[in-house]
Amino acid sequence: MSATEDLIAAADAHSAHTYHPLPVVIATAEGAWMTDVEGRRYLDFLAGYSALNFGHGNRRLLDAARAQLERVTLTSRAFHHDRFGAFCERLAALCGMETVLPMNTGAEAVETAVKTARKWGYKVKGVPAEMAKIVVAGNNFHGRTTTVISFSTDPEARADFGPYTPGFQIVPYGDMTAMRSAVTENTVAVLLEPIQGEAGVLVPPAGYLAAVRELTGERNVLFVADEVQSGLGRTGRTFACEHEGVVPDVYVLGKALGGGIVPVSAVVSSREVLGVFRPGEHGSTFGGNPLACAVALEVIAMLESGEHQARAAELGARLHRRLGELASTGRVTAVRGRGLWAGVDVDPSHGTGREISERLLDRGVLVKDTHGSTLRIAPPLVIGAQDLDWGLDQLAAVLGV
Repeated sequence: MSATEDLIAAADAHSAHTYHPLPVVIATAEGAWMTDVEGRRYLDFLAGYSALNFGHGNRRLLDAARAQLERVTLTSRAFHHDRFGAFCERLAALCGMETVLPMNTGAEAVETAVKTARKWGYKVKGVPAEMAKIVVAGNNFHGRTTTVISFSTDPEARADFGPYTPGFQIVPYGDMTAMRSAVTENTVAVLLEPIQGEAGVLVPPAGYLAAVRELTGERNVLFVADEVQSGLGRTGRTFACEHEGVVPDVYVLGKALGGGIVPVSAVVSSREVLGVFRPGEHGSTFGGNPLACAVALEVIAMLESGEHQARAAELGARLHRRLGELASTGRVTAVRGRGLWAGVDVDPSHGTGREISERLLDRGVLVKDTHGSTLRIAPPLVIGAQDLDWGLDQLAAVLGV
């Protein structure tokens, strides 16, 4: 067998089959390019589902990580460390908020936001015990923990994992009439992705996020924005909510916050909201560890300059222009997204999303499908314009344009 076949066989033999990866084994990566164990190079059009917004092997981030590795990597939260305060202060400022509760993964941060909203509802809003409700949107993706899949509408995520956690009401994404009907006196939060990534990069109708913000303000309900995939530069703004001039009560962040080096996530809000926690009520051994804080501080510094947001906006316009041209041929039936993020619905007569992804693999482009014949395109924000064009040329060729 080839090195690729041998390594894939070993993985299949000894790992749980929770993913269906493309048949490629990556050995090294830099910027927007990856190289497999056979020495073949591939253009990354996925960026780790936005975890690699700043590219593979970003020198600034690697230098920050190396420097911290030589000092201290973990103290647990039993002790203070010298990077924690600066991380919390700078991240809160980036978000225009006051307080940070650090975790590790996006799903952990969503779980933390759920706990935060419930406790705030009981202690601040005055909702009767055990009666708190959180309104969410259909086709959401907030992670794969037991609580999170309890309000998923994806049968693959839910099947055979019950009984499910109560306390959630699901309404259609983008439907304000349904949203208004769902919010009651016991509603403590509305939890939404400003753009639904896993669902196919679904952008809500214009004015939807602003209407949700107005409704939640009127009804004393927290607006929780899950910006794990959409945030930190991906859409051409620091946060996707900014496209409608909306500031939620709570940001849920992850993925790119760790620079593709370490898992870092956080819930960011006001002192009133996150102040409901007392010592011992929530936490994480690794959450806010020194290595994570050092890397995240460099990520924050990169975002503070606005350079990557501007680049995502500029190259995003190029991306969507090219995809619009493909749509005009009829081989692509719909294109959605913002910045360097797009959902591309391919005419099913040209293949499933998996088949298109495999054909692109053969041409040196790595992308991933979702839900039938939809591709998600999200290259690192550091990608060059010529490389972006080349990758889109390969998509056009695969579609016979």
